[in-house]
Amino acid sequence: MSLSSALLAAYDVLWAAAPRLLRRNARLREGWEERLLRRPLPEAALWLQAASAGEAFLAVTVLRALERLLPEGARLSALATTNTRQGRDILDAAAKELRERDASLTLLPAYCPFDRPRLMREAMRQVRPAAVVLLETELWPGLMAAAREHGARLLVANGRMSTTTLARMLPFADILRPLGPHEVLAISERDAARYAALYPAARTRVVPNVKFDQLPLPDQPPAAPPLDRIAPPGSAFVILGSVREQEEAETARAATAILAARPDAVIGLFPRHMERLDAWTARLSALSLPCARRSALRADGRAAAPGSVVLWDVFGELGAAFAAADAAFVGGSLAPLGGQNFLEPLAAGLVPVIGPHWHNFAWVGREITELGLAREVRSGAELAQALLDALARPRSRSEVRAAFAAYLAERRGGAAAVASRLADLARPQSA
Repeated sequence: MSLSSALLAAYDVLWAAAPRLLRRNARLREGWEERLLRRPLPEAALWLQAASAGEAFLAVTVLRALERLLPEGARLSALATTNTRQGRDILDAAAKELRERDASLTLLPAYCPFDRPRLMREAMRQVRPAAVVLLETELWPGLMAAAREHGARLLVANGRMSTTTLARMLPFADILRPLGPHEVLAISERDAARYAALYPAARTRVVPNVKFDQLPLPDQPPAAPPLDRIAPPGSAFVILGSVREQEEAETARAATAILAARPDAVIGLFPRHMERLDAWTARLSALSLPCARRSALRADGRAAAPGSVVLWDVFGELGAAFAAADAAFVGGSLAPLGGQNFLEPLAAGLVPVIGPHWHNFAWVGREITELGLAREVRSGAELAQALLDALARPRSRSEVRAAFAAYLAERRGGAAAVASRLADLARPQSA
């Protein structure tokens, strides 16, 4: 028995006791019958494993691209498994949409079985896929070993791997390599090189990040924002959006500096979490900054006073606020929190100001700052200055939207590239 096989057998034994512990997890109890294969999985030409919501969106994007590539009259079924409720909801919604229009591609959502090797071997016997697709970094040894044993083509799509992940896995390379993918479609040369170091036998190449295909091209001006009056006529409207607790002090300093320099301005402050509203009220009061709740202004039908802060306690209005704003900061980025979605203001024609910590969106590329489509700052003082600069020298919204559309257009095509490879592997059947 090889070392890899011996360790897989030990891994199987460890999994034997796991369900008793995992059953205590409320999130895992949902879909329990599917996770233990007490409810059989359907047969499908493809099996895509999408761990959570982000990967589920990727799976749906790829499958929609695959549907467009199918020959007329061909039919294809794809099983998409996930580990979370959020992922399942996304897959269920896509499956319903495809089913209702009698699409040529059938999406079969399910919870992923636990990664116990014997469970995965049985799952492969039930599904009988021609190819198994792992999205991004979902490298499950039980699933990978079962796919290889079954004879399915094992493909990593939208592959990414950090230096930390590579360093953690390299000491186990001799064990992992016999289970490795046949092919890796990586999102960058760096990611491809890391996969190649871990799995040198895999066919590795670079394709665009599928996430770019999920973003709508901002080629049309947005509709008029459905907001009532926020700032009085002639007043600048500045957004401090998705602000997290760890960056509140720096953001408050920026608000103070902005209103000192531009007493005509109105600041729309959007905490990332609503439970921080009372803390913000106290902080703004301590700084002697006038403050009103968005809900109160809306109820009274009045605009905010110049030189004041509107504390946003209403869900769902940030996108519309970006369309109405003159300058905007997107938080989660002044502190090491990974960043929030700064592409939304760009789509509205507004260049966002962000902090230095946006690794959650590193896939967008550093070029976005180099091309002036985002401005990076490192402190509350720099944030205030950047927003004041944006007010003093505004850019045309149509110009920003056009530059952003060009940026996206150069980076799209990942979904089609992955789908093209799956179409080769999936053997679609004629109707």
